[in-house]
Amino acid sequence: MSVVSSVLSTRLSDASTTAFGVTLDPELRSATKPEFGHYQTNLALRLGNQLSLPPREVATRLVAALKVDDLCETPAIAGPGFVNLTLRSDVLATAVNARTAFAPRGERVVVDYSQPNVAKQMHVGHLRSTVIGDAVCNVLQYVGYKVVRQNHVGDWGTQYGMMIEQLLEESLDPETLDLQGLQELYERSRRHFDSDGDFADLSRLRVVALQTGDPATRASWQRMVDVSLADFEQVYARLGSALTREDVVGESAYNDDLPVIVDELERDGLLTESEGASCAFLPGFVGRDGQPLPVIVRKSDGGFGYSATDLAAIRHRVKTLQAKRIVYVVDHRQALHFDMIFTLARAAGWLPPTTTSEHVSFGTVLGPGGKPFKTRAGGTVKLTTLLDEAVERADALLADRTGIDRAATAVAVGIGAVKYADLSSDRGNDYVFDLDRMVAMTGNTGPYLQYAHARLCRLLSKAGATGGAVTLLDDPVEQRLALLLTGFDDTVVQVAETLQPHRLCTYLYELAAALSVFYEQCPVLTSEGETRASRIALCAATRQVLQDGLGLLGIAAPDAM
Repeated sequence: MSVVSSVLSTRLSDASTTAFGVTLDPELRSATKPEFGHYQTNLALRLGNQLSLPPREVATRLVAALKVDDLCETPAIAGPGFVNLTLRSDVLATAVNARTAFAPRGERVVVDYSQPNVAKQMHVGHLRSTVIGDAVCNVLQYVGYKVVRQNHVGDWGTQYGMMIEQLLEESLDPETLDLQGLQELYERSRRHFDSDGDFADLSRLRVVALQTGDPATRASWQRMVDVSLADFEQVYARLGSALTREDVVGESAYNDDLPVIVDELERDGLLTESEGASCAFLPGFVGRDGQPLPVIVRKSDGGFGYSATDLAAIRHRVKTLQAKRIVYVVDHRQALHFDMIFTLARAAGWLPPTTTSEHVSFGTVLGPGGKPFKTRAGGTVKLTTLLDEAVERADALLADRTGIDRAATAVAVGIGAVKYADLSSDRGNDYVFDLDRMVAMTGNTGPYLQYAHARLCRLLSKAGATGGAVTLLDDPVEQRLALLLTGFDDTVVQVAETLQPHRLCTYLYELAAALSVFYEQCPVLTSEGETRASRIALCAATRQVLQDGLGLLGIAAPDAM
């Protein structure tokens, strides 16, 4: 809550205690219409239901006991017993001017996101994890958490045995392959593996050689990793992602811990042999046929699956990184997997009660008509292709603009449009990738918010000195804008708690819409005296919140568009 709304909530609770001897959360909310004031509570209705009293009678007694003269105008009772509160304009102005930074919380949060696979180009499926993960990290840092970013890159397992064996069979030098060449190599090796049992056996042996540190095998694998990470870095740079190579902790990083994982689970009696594999059967997890579902920790051939790697990662993040909260930004299809992994990790003592684990799931990016997003040939759409198209659309949008760095602005607008479209929908839902809608300058889009920021920059530049404070808020439109500004920190805290970035997008859109009405009804540059100075300060505060909010979403805020 903002400071003002927090104080009002406390005083409403105190009034409830004074008048009725009952303390309830007032559930104070921002009013939905101007005629309802600034805040509204249904406390009287809930008290009336609990005490078997008429709600309006309760509201009257509640208002009589409420001491808010220093903050509000006279409280009003509406409808069946709602209490509406309107802040005094001087109090609202003080609240707008009183933004402060969050104090450090000291708790460490590990966020696992992006997770591309070595030897494969990043595709549209990696967009959501990367964009949502960055926004989550930014928000958590903003509210004071210590954030550790972890890019759990897929760089271990059978596919690398296949690819290295295919390299040898084709007498290819791995130094000659770029990422596209590696992806084509993977596709050939997969077909070979599926059709040739002898090659499949050789590939499995090559995995063993990789895991046991055979120098030649490791050298080929390392080349694949280096080429892939260099390409990923270029994509992250285009996206404006904060991920770096230092954040990469691939599956291979846990290789030496996997036997330890198995030993500890066996020691605690959590593993059962099933068809030669070491499995954990957890209470409550059954398949559609009613049979228990296993967590396969060690496969029948002695190799380790990704469940073992995920368990090792949890153990490392709690024991070594000292995480108090672990967040996994992975698509919704992995919900059952993470539920089982978290349950097993808790049973093993690797995930203590003092550490929370959360699967931040998300839906699928769809193509036109709501169908799976594919190329015309039916293949996976590369992420770089989408970004190229978005920048081209943005460049066309800016074709008639003068006085701007068009190339740089097109990148900011195009990439921002893609990221905002992804973040503005509830992450649990699928959404259609529609560039025409994404780059539109109207509606709930990234360009609309970016233009609002650029327009404020232009106005403030014309205004000259902007170091003053908000002092007058006489017009209801001014008050609406100011009230929204005081809700920024509340919104960011909600996002940090729920890990739902769309809440911040909705807030910023409402702020930009209120700004548009303010422009229409409250002259700024042509007003005079204290009114002019106060409105300029209100514009400066709005510009700062738009910049901060877009920054938390990982979106650039251009000064001109």
